[in-house]
Amino acid sequence: MNHVLQKVVLPQERDPDLLPLYVDPETWSIIDEEFVRVSNRAHIGNVLGRERARIVAGRRVSFGSYFNGFPASYWQHWTAVRRVRLTVRTTGTATILVYRSNGGGTSQRVDTAEVSGDAETSFNLELTQYSDGGWMWFDIVADDETVLFEGAEWTTDQEPARTGKASIGITTYNKPDYCIETLRNLADSPDVLELVDRVFVVDQGTQRVDAEADYPTVSAALGETLQIITQPNLGGSGGFARAMYETLERPDSDFVQLLDDDVKIEPESLRRSIMFGRFTTSPTLVGGHMFDLLDRPKLHAWAEVVDDVPFMWRNLFQERMPHNFGETNLRQTPILHMRMDADYNGWWMCLIPVETIRKVGLALPAFIKWDDAEFCLRAGRAGYPTVSMPGVALWHVSWLGKDDAIDWQAYFHSRNRLVAALLHSHTPHGGTLLRHSRRIDLKHLMMMQYYPVELRRRALADVLSGPSHMPANLATAMPEARRVAKEFPETVVHKETDVILRARRGRQVYTRLKRNVFDSPEGVMLRWFTASTLLSHWFHKPRPENVAQPEVEFGKGDANWWRLPLYDSALVSAADGSGKNIYTRDRARFRRGIIDTVTLHWKLKRRWPKLAEQYRAALDDLTSVESWRRIFEAQR
Repeated sequence: MNHVLQKVVLPQERDPDLLPLYVDPETWSIIDEEFVRVSNRAHIGNVLGRERARIVAGRRVSFGSYFNGFPASYWQHWTAVRRVRLTVRTTGTATILVYRSNGGGTSQRVDTAEVSGDAETSFNLELTQYSDGGWMWFDIVADDETVLFEGAEWTTDQEPARTGKASIGITTYNKPDYCIETLRNLADSPDVLELVDRVFVVDQGTQRVDAEADYPTVSAALGETLQIITQPNLGGSGGFARAMYETLERPDSDFVQLLDDDVKIEPESLRRSIMFGRFTTSPTLVGGHMFDLLDRPKLHAWAEVVDDVPFMWRNLFQERMPHNFGETNLRQTPILHMRMDADYNGWWMCLIPVETIRKVGLALPAFIKWDDAEFCLRAGRAGYPTVSMPGVALWHVSWLGKDDAIDWQAYFHSRNRLVAALLHSHTPHGGTLLRHSRRIDLKHLMMMQYYPVELRRRALADVLSGPSHMPANLATAMPEARRVAKEFPETVVHKETDVILRARRGRQVYTRLKRNVFDSPEGVMLRWFTASTLLSHWFHKPRPENVAQPEVEFGKGDANWWRLPLYDSALVSAADGSGKNIYTRDRARFRRGIIDTVTLHWKLKRRWPKLAEQYRAALDDLTSVESWRRIFEAQR
């Protein structure tokens, strides 16, 4: 029996920005060691359907793209598949060329076929030379007449290690329109639904998915496959834990596929992730990549890892992300041909084997932030790795337009990072984590951002109180953080309507250079700047006129921690551009914040070994089915 591992697909939407992710009909050359587009022949009008395209006479189109290249190295490394067949269907006279690459991105011709008329051409390929990395793909060159591409797929006659279906778990909070679109895409993808047991929509908001005008239509299309579950807002961890919990009751589900709510999906990605999960030699978490929903060709997340020192997440190649496929495609980007091994994958899209959940438990009751990383680290420690799978992706609103480090989420950023480190760090006292955490507080204080400092103070105090606080405040920590915001004027976003806010000394603008005197201080200058600024803020009382009106204005990109402290007050643009915040020096809050951060971080360092023992001893109970059942029942 032949199993379809990957179908060649084309964009669902007539969006020219999406085309580079699927096909590359352009001509490139190398000039001064950089890839340069010589001609742009991309035309969305040549896409005739989900699996059909027109290749104009005399032109060449490569399917060596993000969504249509075959990630051979991942299949060789994580599965037992060694025989793959590529089948291409065409109409017209053309040449089909099959290529492969190695881990360094060097292309090599594998096979060639000349075809004419209605042709179905197959190539038998081996997965034996991709240990370091590499893809396979094909190009089609049209002869004197236009050629029609009629579809293609990558298949194998080898049998999968497991054959169960997946249940899909979508956690949502007041994003019903996104959810309806996702459900509609699923309903329109019968080849995906063949692999799906249940679709759980865990609705935690007040704007209900099942109250949307289009809900009856998508509900009828999905039938009993769709199940809406309503519960109070327990955050992403509470919603995804509920999806895990419900999937455990489904005997036909071998996996749960977690999906965020504010996304656009590529349905083929869901099918690919499930098929890959079926073929892995041992149960494996299969993660999807994240493209920017507001800048569609831009990839933000590929192979994320957690550095043990200072216990912080990052992209494996931080300096290479985000990557814009509209500027350099897959074939022009050697780094993307290397196999990248991940520590975890974000829960915007992640397939988790049910066996893993039975072994290591459900999500940590963390509400949001670090729940995905902690779970994957826990699973990895138990022998269930995470694969960040190329060609498996969706579009999600990126974090570039968010201020979540200084809004109510600051509590969860701090608390959950510390808890995850107590659970999984291999370095005494978390390495440099506490020093890094203290520096974050100092930067916020110097920038006159007192609200996140207060939330972080509460986070540290809760961590010191022990692990029992996590399920206890799961439903209350976020509302409380929002309530506290009312005590801090800096949290108000002033949206200009009738009155335009202005600063006394106008907007401060800085030259954008890679390295100059306006960049952040380092070494001796950093220590001198920090010490002098802290002393200044401790003793200096702001001038009355700077309290009455912001002294200066900053664009968001210029409002750095080494610039804001030089002023008594500042008008700063919000990250999403919707308005401005006013930051004003407050000597009393600054002094209290300094004392609190020094005291609490000292206590954490002194008690770290015992706290680590407490949290690790409590982990099984915190993440158990029984514990989550108690939480769900208490919220009814």
